[in-house]
Amino acid sequence: MSALEQALGGPAIEVVAKATRRQFTVEYKRKIVREADGCKTPGAIGALLRREGLYSSHLTTWRAARERGELAGAPKKRGPRRRVSDPRDKRIADLGRESTRWRKRAERAEALVELQKQVAALLGTPLATETS
Repeated sequence: MSALEQALGGPAIEVVAKATRRQFTVEYKRKIVREADGCKTPGAIGALLRREGLYSSHLTTWRAARERGELAGAPKKRGPRRRVSDPRDKRIADLGRESTRWRKRAERAEALVELQKQVAALLGTPLATETS
């Protein structure tokens, strides 16, 4: 151990294995924006940002969010919005699938009838018609 590590009681620089993204609450953002708005002397905003460990882009983004009204109320929920499904849409999809299934079944039945006609023609036996 170096003298600095011994004096501080541990390693001088601590590096975590996996970096985590910082997340700021709406209250914290409001507080920082209010403090930044209250800074009147030159360099006060820079000192505030250094003290809090923030970037000027944070402040710019948070001010824009405040102007849009996003910092006024409760935080928005993240992720995709829940779609409200209409029962009519489900019914339409079900009917479409059913229609397709019946159409395929009818095509299969017509193909079987055609096959029976060809077999009867090859064997020379007449097929029974509906009238006879």
